Amino acid sequence: MPVDIKRVLVCDAVDNACVKLLQDHGIQVDYKLKLSQDELVKEVKNYDALIVRSDTKITAEVLDAGAGRVKAVGRAGAGVDNINIEAATRNNVLVLNTPGGNSISACELTCFLIGALARPICPAAASMKEGRWDRKLYSGTELYGKTLAILGLGRIGREVGVRMNAFGMRVIGFDPITTAEEATAAGIEKMELEQIWPLADYITVHTPLIPATRNLISTATLAKCRKGVRVINVARGGIIDEAALFTALESGQCGGAAVDVYPEEPPKSDTTRKLINHPKVVATPHLGASTSEAQVRVAVEVAEQFIALTGKSTVYTQYAGVVNREVLKNVF
Repeated sequence: MPVDIKRVLVCDAVDNACVKLLQDHGIQVDYKLKLSQDELVKEVKNYDALIVRSDTKITAEVLDAGAGRVKAVGRAGAGVDNINIEAATRNNVLVLNTPGGNSISACELTCFLIGALARPICPAAASMKEGRWDRKLYSGTELYGKTLAILGLGRIGREVGVRMNAFGMRVIGFDPITTAEEATAAGIEKMELEQIWPLADYITVHTPLIPATRNLISTATLAKCRKGVRVINVARGGIIDEAALFTALESGQCGGAAVDVYPEEPPKSDTTRKLINHPKVVATPHLGASTSEAQVRVAVEVAEQFIALTGKSTVYTQYAGVVNREVLKNVF
């Protein structure tokens, strides 16, 4: 049977298109930002569904407090790290995300960061603002003819492959699920990890953070790479071992890194701060989905899936973002 969603609490800032779409379909929406955990525990029992981005943590305590009332939690974005999936499943709460909503934005940022590692645009621009003219200091290298390794060939990884092929790069990649045919369609040669390390001039990661991918880029794997390899992470903090990366930058084994995501955000640890301040690092504050287009897209996709779950629309019928699909069997 359909999911009865009449009242939704928006916990983090999302584009107003999300709110309007829900309201247009007869769903009441309350906007309460920056609630503390205690406040959220008190509020949650008044709502059928919650919408979050990155700031609000949907813990077991929150989900237990909403048991019997809350039916769905929507994350306007790709990851669901800030939602306790186990507790949600135990309480028959559907958890859904918008995996495709920010793919193009994250892909484009990745491509720009690859370029920023090839040509030192950021320090060169800063030096100009300081009144200097250091042409010889900021010489770079071409991307043409270099090898880019993409670890994770989902939507974002494949989009990166399509674009970097246009620069004349050889694009290779690894993914345990994506087929060789799917990779080839994006211009990517699928290989095993052990084949990839010694071939790559650039490595970009596009995987979720799971036990198998934590510290995927480590002292051991960096040692297998070409001297001077450059590394990009626009996926999740923790996929790259930051201490290992810093050591490799210092030794020259890694020739540069571009980092948009961190194990803790905002970063506080000494290890992360040292990495951010390294002269060979381009660091950005988790900007992967920070475009006007992506913000509208992810917000609308959450609303569309909530409406689809109610079963009341002939236009919105898909909820492909549900991550704990076993709950669907209990709900429908």
